[in-house]
Amino acid sequence: MNIVERAKSPTPKFFRVLRSIGLALLAISGSVIAAPVALPVAVVTVAGYVAVAGGVISAVSQITVDGKAKNEQETQNKSRDGD
Repeated sequence: MNIVERAKSPTPKFFRVLRSIGLALLAISGSVIAAPVALPVAVVTVAGYVAVAGGVISAVSQITVDGKAKNEQETQNKSRDGD
């Protein structure tokens, strides 16, 4: 199974929630980094790390596959193609 197939496959509910949290972290940290006001260097540095963590969490969560749902989906596709 390649990356594209994994990304298109069903994702378990826990990882969908985790993906949303990762995207939220990414958005918030991006806003802090791009803020037009002068922020302390430590805040911007931490926001950079949070952005990386949010991106990694989202990417890993997206390619996690729900095996049971994938098997059901493949079974339905085979029965539909066979008729």
